[in-house]
Amino acid sequence: MQPTTPPPPPDVYHSEVTLRVNGTPRALTVDHRTTLLDALREGLGLTGAKKGCDHGQCGACTVLVDGRRANACLLLAVALDGCDITTVEGIAKDGGDRLHPLQQAFLDRDAFQCGYCTPGQLCSALGMLDEAAAGHPSLATDPDAPPAQGAVPLTPDEIRERMSGNLCRCGAYPHIVQAVEDVIR
Repeated sequence: MQPTTPPPPPDVYHSEVTLRVNGTPRALTVDHRTTLLDALREGLGLTGAKKGCDHGQCGACTVLVDGRRANACLLLAVALDGCDITTVEGIAKDGGDRLHPLQQAFLDRDAFQCGYCTPGQLCSALGMLDEAAAGHPSLATDPDAPPAQGAVPLTPDEIRERMSGNLCRCGAYPHIVQAVEDVIR
């Protein structure tokens, strides 16, 4: 969905940026104060990432930036020129015709109630899976265990710790953990 009015021309308060969003380069003229979240929602019509707290505390706005999970409400769009952004709209397979296994697991496990936090939960879980696969420890990783030569095993405690930055007011946490476990089996 494109904005109904053309963006203002670049000036001292605006810059042109190109974000590769869900695999497609998207050129935008943004106010220097525009967050990535606002650029996605208002500039590109991608409303999956939600504005929850607007302070980076709830995780509803979580997206992947160059493959790493990030709170879109805390990032300035102008600083991300040239970055790859993946939103919940871009994680399905085959051009959106087939759900990503994590999306299917969330459905199968009923890992949501109102659904407001679900896009952020999904993007965070994807990022978390990559972090664990790369061997990055978390606070729940046993400090006495030898350093990981590969993936960190994702126990329920590891999953809960790694997903702790994403809040769910409905309390679907047990089902979210189960959905992630389904994907890693």
